[in-house]
Amino acid sequence: MKRIIALLIVLIPGILAAIGIKLMRDMLFGIVQAPFPNLLLQFLTGLIFFIGGLGFVAGFIFHRDRKRSKVQKRFKK
Repeated sequence: MKRIIALLIVLIPGILAAIGIKLMRDMLFGIVQAPFPNLLLQFLTGLIFFIGGLGFVAGFIFHRDRKRSKVQKRFKK
């Protein structure tokens, strides 16, 4: 059960990061998506989604590895 919960915790920000990549890619090709009035706002939203999702997943993996003592000495508490 804990593994399913952990998968969901990582999956949701991962999906947000993928949506962020899609929004930035669409801005590059000049495709404006429905809720955004212009390309710049769409790109900035995509960038925030991507950085937020990637940061959350990376932090989750780092926290897990730190608990299991699988990080370098300088990252241990």
